[in-house]
Amino acid sequence: MQKRLYRSRKDSKLFGVCGGIAEYFDVDPTVIRLIAVILLFVSFGWALLIYLAAAFVMPKDDGYIDV
Repeated sequence: MQKRLYRSRKDSKLFGVCGGIAEYFDVDPTVIRLIAVILLFVSFGWALLIYLAAAFVMPKDDGYIDV
């Protein structure tokens, strides 16, 4: 089975980017969100631009489960 990076529908707070990244790497979404907030302050706003770009580039999860 091939892993694909999608925006999460089930674990979405804003656009689902952090939830999708967490599902892809199989980690807790809270950890990814904390890293995103820290990067937001450290990168002087560049992380926000990258997050918004990812929100528009990453496809939304279609909800299909391959069993």
